[in-house]
Amino acid sequence: MDLTEICFAGAARQAELLRAGEVSSRDLVAEYLSRIDRFDPRLNAFRLVFADEALAAAASADERRGEDLPLLGVPIAVKEDLAIAGLPTTKGTNAVRTPAPEDSAVVNRLKKAGAVIIGRTRMPELGLWPYTESGWAGPTRNPWSLDHSPGGSSGGSAAAVAAGLAAAAIGTDGAGSIRIPSSVTGLFGLKPQRGRVSLFPDREGWGGMVVAGPITRNVADWALIADQIHGPVPGDAHVAHPPRTSFSEAARTEPGRLRVGVSLRPWGPGIPIDPEVRTAVLDTATLLGDLGHDVVRLDPPMRDLTASNLFAARYLNNAYEARMELEFPDEVEPRTRQAGELGRRLPRALVRKALSGDRALTAFANRVFADVDVLLTPVLTRPPIRVGEWDHRSTFTALLAASRYTTFLPLWNIVGNPAAAVPAGHTAAGLPIGVQLVGRQHDECTLLQVSAQLERARPWADRIPQAFAHAG
Repeated sequence: MDLTEICFAGAARQAELLRAGEVSSRDLVAEYLSRIDRFDPRLNAFRLVFADEALAAAASADERRGEDLPLLGVPIAVKEDLAIAGLPTTKGTNAVRTPAPEDSAVVNRLKKAGAVIIGRTRMPELGLWPYTESGWAGPTRNPWSLDHSPGGSSGGSAAAVAAGLAAAAIGTDGAGSIRIPSSVTGLFGLKPQRGRVSLFPDREGWGGMVVAGPITRNVADWALIADQIHGPVPGDAHVAHPPRTSFSEAARTEPGRLRVGVSLRPWGPGIPIDPEVRTAVLDTATLLGDLGHDVVRLDPPMRDLTASNLFAARYLNNAYEARMELEFPDEVEPRTRQAGELGRRLPRALVRKALSGDRALTAFANRVFADVDVLLTPVLTRPPIRVGEWDHRSTFTALLAASRYTTFLPLWNIVGNPAAAVPAGHTAAGLPIGVQLVGRQHDECTLLQVSAQLERARPWADRIPQAFAHAG
């Protein structure tokens, strides 16, 4: 394999090559840095690139070859809402100046596993949008089409991996922000169970809605990285049940015959689903049936206007609180300020109701798993949006468009279940489409088994955006 091929080989394969001495971390990191220099001015995936630090860490990894460190020398990018010692945790804004005193649990665990942190990836301000754009930083673009968005809020992470600028990346997901960018860039992204990955130094994010996890080229990569970063720390507000096996073992294990429910019912009335999205879901359902699963059409009653309205109230309240927690809250962009202002004006009784209803909604949503093992849905209701497509909308109408675009996603943040975006082909225009697999609470392992089975039957990782397939 030449270095360009290795850049697209994924974290697990790179770890094997590094262990065998078939490539050095120093050469691999240097190739990634060269590719970032060449390609990222077009993509805008990175807020910061740690060139000198990454080369030093790679040299150290080469000297330590042979140590039992699963990610030794593998270059990984991290989203800018994860604390890195000595840098402000910017969260897509210019409204934070004070450096973080220590690494987040995720960054600390990546380093302990031997990973090289190659850079910090972009997100929209406070993670509020399903695209990654800002007035001061400009748009982050999709490697499959520079006219389209790589989604959000972990758009920089997904763009970097899809373009071969990092072996893998870490994202966060508070209402779809791992699954959205994974889906529209042809990657695998699994939102873990709430409490699976510590958010330290935060006890929780957005009242328990935010989780952190990898965005990767394939299922094995996700499992390898998640095995290194999962687990609580003292003080975490949420702690997931221990997985029944390692995630890597789950990804290597056939799932057996499962009952899979297929739903095309949005969370809210009158929301259309694009025909190409519908076809991707139904084709995946057919494939799962061919693989031996019992596939049934099951449209659970998700059209609960009260619940979706309460989510909107919760989302806007989170926007307000996130802005006011910033060091310089007046320095955010107008649209961020306006979303926060909508949250500030909400009746406090409505906010309290929105924040107190998780237990009943969790029981309601999880009734589906009395009948099925896995739920299959769209990730998004349409293919990727264009860069700047919603620029001329008011904040309110942009939020409404975003809620319709992402309608299948936020419920699983509220109730905490794991949910994966699995590549499911491309549109006629060549843009990736993903499908969502939702699992029982605390059961990432079944999702990994089914996702890996789909990957074996319908490989996706070898298909890369051709504009980025040549050397840096």
